[in-house]
Amino acid sequence: QVQLVESGGGLVQAGGSLRISCAASGIIFGFTSMDWYRQLPGQERELVASVGAGTPYYDHSVKGRFTISRDMRKNTVDLQMNSLQPEDTAVYYCSAWDRSNYHYWGQGTQVTVSS
Repeated sequence: QVQLVESGGGLVQAGGSLRISCAASGIIFGFTSMDWYRQLPGQERELVASVGAGTPYYDHSVKGRFTISRDMRKNTVDLQMNSLQPEDTAVYYCSAWDRSNYHYWGQGTQVTVSS
């Protein structure tokens, strides 16, 4: 059974940094991509960053501030978040796609940025 477990969320002041991590277990053949989504209060979940075979993707709202990194051997993916702003406050979800195009989700981790 595949499981994704996030860690590293918390409270940070505006302008600060936070690193969140995701560890996957139970995968046999590896993921084609691993991603970070976030869900702001009252809004739909949105893709923040994704890393697969090519150049990592970033939403325009985080480009230049966030960096996604992946360790394929360990099946982990991190999101380094710099210059955080209150509008980045959200629940951040790790996700991953396997070779059958099945989409897995973590349970989410809360990131709160105070002004």
